[in-house]
Amino acid sequence: MNTPMNASFSLRQLAACIVLAGSGSAFAHVTLPPGGATVGSEYEAAFRVGHACQGAKSTTGITVRLPRGFAFTDAQARKGWKLEAPPAGDNGGEVRWTAENADAALPTTPGVLWFKVLQNCDNGSADWAQIPASGTSTAGLESPAARLDVLAAGVAPVDVRDAWIRASVPGQSGSGAFMKLSAPSGARLVGASTPVAGVAEVHEMKMEGDTMRMRGLPSLELPARQTVELKPGGYHLMLMDLKQPLVNGTTVPLTLLFEDAKGQKSSLEIKVPVQTASGTAAAGEHKH
Repeated sequence: MNTPMNASFSLRQLAACIVLAGSGSAFAHVTLPPGGATVGSEYEAAFRVGHACQGAKSTTGITVRLPRGFAFTDAQARKGWKLEAPPAGDNGGEVRWTAENADAALPTTPGVLWFKVLQNCDNGSADWAQIPASGTSTAGLESPAARLDVLAAGVAPVDVRDAWIRASVPGQSGSGAFMKLSAPSGARLVGASTPVAGVAEVHEMKMEGDTMRMRGLPSLELPARQTVELKPGGYHLMLMDLKQPLVNGTTVPLTLLFEDAKGQKSSLEIKVPVQTASGTAAAGEHKH
């Protein structure tokens, strides 16, 4: 197994990096982190590449075929690796890895972009280039290209997983919402709203001496390419002034409010299951 390695290239409106997993990893496909990217904004992606070549011990090269709509700018070589890149101004083209930084621009309309990645190994190669004939599902494809959702302005490029809201009883005035959040480019969770509660705030439970105390937070930082968990006894969304009991097995609409490093605001609408504990309920469903 070779040592995991980071290499990256940035695009003027899209910054990206490559993570090469060890050959013993169960990971197979080439993927980008979920959450997408907003049109015209900066975005930091991570292509995760497993060693798919049969009998190979290491990856010796990566070629990323940039989708049409990217105007290439430049690339900076990483020590010990050769870089080949198209001339500045080319639309699309190939960047042969590994590189530290490369620049291009996102398209100006929402949609889906597919990054085809050629992985060269010490024994053979793997071409991650299959694109669905229709739709965006890669189910059934042996070597799918990496997918990037380019989102409309105002839709938060944040992935939400394992969301749930604690069930309440009649007369109860508050409850908590919990989930895992990841923002490829980084963001701040600055608030939330839901029709079932008069107030929804970001809160933190924290030990102060021998006492567990809860306090409101103006925002919660979501570092780029990191998952931040909202869970009982830690960060969470506090739903107060409940308008109705939250019944186990039902779902609640919840709008999450975010802000990026430039102060640009965005939101994400999800439907969150209500349950008595964080069991195996499905993650909140995005409504883009």
